[in-house]
Amino acid sequence: MSATANVAARAGRVLMSGLFLSGGWGKLLAPAATQAGFTRLGLPLVGAAWLLAVVVELGGGLAILFGLFTRFAAVVLAIWCVATALVAHTHFAERVQEIMFFKNMAMTGGFLYLALLGAGAWSLDAWWGQSRTVASAD
Repeated sequence: MSATANVAARAGRVLMSGLFLSGGWGKLLAPAATQAGFTRLGLPLVGAAWLLAVVVELGGGLAILFGLFTRFAAVVLAIWCVATALVAHTHFAERVQEIMFFKNMAMTGGFLYLALLGAGAWSLDAWWGQSRTVASAD
């Protein structure tokens, strides 16, 4: 990858991880409020759902930020984006819910690209020699 591509890959990972770091941290610090929200959505096992949300969002966000197990984390977060869109953002009569749904779909697309292309040279994956990009595989 060129230096410009590595800068873009790093910037993209930082920007994509921010949403999940913020969300996961918020859920970690406010378990009762998060579980109450999950109850309003009709989710079963809200305690387990809270724990899963914290692990996926905070853990996945950190993995993407640092470029660690990037391809796996990107697939997990892509699935997470689709699942949360379908569970929490399908009331399209509310414009905000429609926007959140399509934001999740856009993030899914970004994570699919990340799963395909990898983290780039400025990542822990590259540092440990685990990352391969489409360009270097050709």
